[in-house]
Amino acid sequence: MLTPLRSLLAASLLLLLPGSQAWSPRYNNGFHYQDISHGNGNGEIYFNGVRLLVESPEISVSASRGSSVTLPCHFHYEPEPSAPRRTRVKWSWLPANTVSAPVSPQDLAMETEVMVAMGNRHRSYGSFKGRVRLRRSAPGDMSLVINGLQLNDTGRYRCEVIDGLEDESVTVDLEMRGVVFPYFSQKGRYLFNFFEAKKACKDQEATLATFEQLFTAWDEGLDWCNAGWLADGTVQYPITASRDGCGGDDLAPGLRSYGQRHRLLHHYDAFCFSASVKGTVYFLKHHTKLNFTEAVQACASDGSQIAKVGQMYAAWRLMGLDRCDAGWLADGSVRYPITKARANCGPPGPGVRSFGFPPLSLKFAVYCYR
Repeated sequence: MLTPLRSLLAASLLLLLPGSQAWSPRYNNGFHYQDISHGNGNGEIYFNGVRLLVESPEISVSASRGSSVTLPCHFHYEPEPSAPRRTRVKWSWLPANTVSAPVSPQDLAMETEVMVAMGNRHRSYGSFKGRVRLRRSAPGDMSLVINGLQLNDTGRYRCEVIDGLEDESVTVDLEMRGVVFPYFSQKGRYLFNFFEAKKACKDQEATLATFEQLFTAWDEGLDWCNAGWLADGTVQYPITASRDGCGGDDLAPGLRSYGQRHRLLHHYDAFCFSASVKGTVYFLKHHTKLNFTEAVQACASDGSQIAKVGQMYAAWRLMGLDRCDAGWLADGSVRYPITKARANCGPPGPGVRSFGFPPLSLKFAVYCYR
């Protein structure tokens, strides 16, 4: 008669015999998997039960710069398990200029982690560090809360929930409320390569506009017959009234596209995107007109700094700044914002009027930012 220990050893030897059809225990983590042995030491997992579902009630969310936003993401099981399960969530981000077309393997390589969380422990990364958290307002709520929104936060966010071998995700696009404006060099038209255009927008408190942002601006009436760089490396321009010299009067209104251009060798203007700012753009009341150097000093003496072009556009579009007085801005241009069109204030419509880049010695008013 075999002792219990010898019985256990005999059973172990049977499992090791080549071609043996010994029973293999089920793998069970609540999803009702079954591990089927093929006699070659490898097991294949079959799923036959509970499903993990990850959903978002909104595929796109818009918000203002500097504010907080919640990107909704919820998960649940079908059928619901009888006991709570230990899950892990990972939020990642894809830049806005890569999400207008189906996501390619190259785009996925650009996807960067925002935060990961398991239970009450979490970690955030990069520029999101310290600005993100999970809402957790109810069981299964993995919604991402982002504080202090920045221009570069625009893009596509992926909420990925992981439980054992199960891994499901959903994406939510974050759009920043703002305004698109054309911008060109002080030295003239069509002088920016892609990288110079990107820097020019950044210098004016803005970013290169995405295709979606330019399309929205065109839909809202932007008409500009000069081609400019976009964030995806294409060159386009918006036409609401077809005419000669702008694609021809026989071509329907829309976005005219030159397609992808060489980012270093080709030169165009830029389309910039500016969102709301935390501070205030204001017209500085001064007893005399000022040259550019005096304008910069006047703002500094008032405890401010001379306003940038992106700040003026945001203040005009999002805060209703309206002033029929031309004033210096930080790039050496002279402009003024009109919300309510009226006589002696330029064209019959709202907009930011521009005098271009006059000699810096000429006298104008000034717009400051505080």
